Amino acid sequence: MESVKGYKFRIYPNKTQACLINKTLGSCRFVYNHFLTVRKDSWNIEHKYVNYYQTSSQLTLLKRYDEYAWLREVDSMALHESLRNLDTAFQNFFQHRARYPRYKSKHCHSQSYRTRNQSNGIRIVDNRIKLPKVGLVKAKLSRDFGGRILNATVSRTASGKYFVSLCVQEDVDVLPNGGKQIGIDVGLKVFYSDSNGHTVANPRILRSLSGKLAREQRRLAHKLPHSRNRERQRIRVARIHERIVNIRKDFLHQHTIRLTRENQTIAVEHLQVKNMMKNHSLAQAIADVSWSEFFRMLAYKAKLHGGEVLEVNTFYPSSQICHICGYQNPLTKNLSMRKWICPACATHHDRDVNAAKNILLQALKQKSA
Repeated sequence: MESVKGYKFRIYPNKTQACLINKTLGSCRFVYNHFLTVRKDSWNIEHKYVNYYQTSSQLTLLKRYDEYAWLREVDSMALHESLRNLDTAFQNFFQHRARYPRYKSKHCHSQSYRTRNQSNGIRIVDNRIKLPKVGLVKAKLSRDFGGRILNATVSRTASGKYFVSLCVQEDVDVLPNGGKQIGIDVGLKVFYSDSNGHTVANPRILRSLSGKLAREQRRLAHKLPHSRNRERQRIRVARIHERIVNIRKDFLHQHTIRLTRENQTIAVEHLQVKNMMKNHSLAQAIADVSWSEFFRMLAYKAKLHGGEVLEVNTFYPSSQICHICGYQNPLTKNLSMRKWICPACATHHDRDVNAAKNILLQALKQKSA
């Protein structure tokens, strides 16, 4: 089947290339902010709506002025993609999917820009990636791929590293799976319990590195503003955050790929994670465990392996029902009750494993209905 996939690689630009990438990031930010002002003023003063094509023509005229000659030094496609991003932001606002577009700050240390592949301007040459204007950049090509490169997103992280994400259209063969069925109940005490009786411990990544993070943040607070020492310390803090993210992603990738390789059907509970984050006593733990990212990875990897992810309604009482006889025990609403005995059939239950089995049964019932 034909699909669009993303491949992210770290790149190692030299000083000249890094300078040009940074100029492109600044130029894209300027174009976005400048035409956000144009569109706001046009509506507030003249009550006229300015679309992408009008801003694109105005950008071409803007680049002719000597005052803005520096815009001609960078990739023109990246500037136009910045206008597309602005137009998308307005469309999302009009359709009530997002708030009104805001200005981009140059003080944000994590930035990116996108450029299109025209006339094979983005391509792989040996162990390097060709980027428009930037040229051949040394890259760590950890994966091979075939297909047509549609666009590339060049990003600079808060720790000063550079990456490129290639959007590739290619034919992908459906990978095999083990053909099994499994139900999953996620939690905070354990990361998840499945219907086979297995549990995976919660790694608590943020908690394990919170001491080191707090120590480095205290040192950062004592540095003089705008000093070199402060910048060095800021990068140390950013690297700790980066390490937390990388460890978490590695953990999620390992478990999601195993689940999708072994199972044809994966049943999960649909959780309103955004609403759950409003509980301030649990918000940090919920953010650290990354349920939304876990479910997102499961969904796209199951599709690649020819499987499916079935969701059970949020309010289905999976923890209260005995999966053997169907008796609903109201006492299990108490979250401290981790094990219980069914009054009807005397079956011993582990709370989370029983919930996982009920989630699988309910998902299969919904599918057959």
